[in-house]
Amino acid sequence: MLNLASAVLDPLLDDNAAGPRITYYDDATGERIELSTATLANWAAKTGNLLRDELGAQPGTTVAVLLPAHWQTAAVLFGIWWIGAEVTLSGPADIALCTADRLDEADEAVGMGEIAVLSLDPFGKPVADLPVGLTDYATAVRAQGDQIFPETQPGPALGGRSAEQVLAEAQSAAAARNLEPGDRVLTSLGWSTPEDLLAHVVGVFAVGASLVQVANPDPGAAPRRIETEKVTRVLD
Repeated sequence: MLNLASAVLDPLLDDNAAGPRITYYDDATGERIELSTATLANWAAKTGNLLRDELGAQPGTTVAVLLPAHWQTAAVLFGIWWIGAEVTLSGPADIALCTADRLDEADEAVGMGEIAVLSLDPFGKPVADLPVGLTDYATAVRAQGDQIFPETQPGPALGGRSAEQVLAEAQSAAAARNLEPGDRVLTSLGWSTPEDLLAHVVGVFAVGASLVQVANPDPGAAPRRIETEKVTRVLD
């Protein structure tokens, strides 16, 4: 059975592990972080190991991803898929990964299940005043190994779709936008639905393109960014 994370990331690692794969901007804070394919894969492996070894995830486990479009969210998604678990963007779920402002939503989604909270801080700071019983992602993920054994018998990957279906739909979404290997794709589009994930993340990587994801975009910064980041395609 297809492991979705391996199917997407392994060809990228073989082709250009050191090249940029996701470049994240937040124009409200001035933040810019760039991850190579190798670094993204390491973060995804750490996340998968955290989910598998510390939070009890396995094939068939449903993980609610209550996070914005962000480089850490990309690592979370591929970490979930590497261990054969299923991504959902709402409840119900067995485990939730969320930001602090969505804790109530996470509680409702998982009931007595596990919750890990992400600060999304660029320097890896933990979440302040985290309630007892919750896992601080930034702290816990650091202790995990950056290599992983991909699950060979994965469950559904996204919204009941198999990994094969997700990959095929993502490739179709990329083809509909004429994305090609080597494209640098600039976008500020969100990742709030399964279709968003297919078109704006998985599809971009599945065809060998890289992503320049912008939060709180400043329209005035776009022309310069397109030039400096060597953007070839803009999704809006």
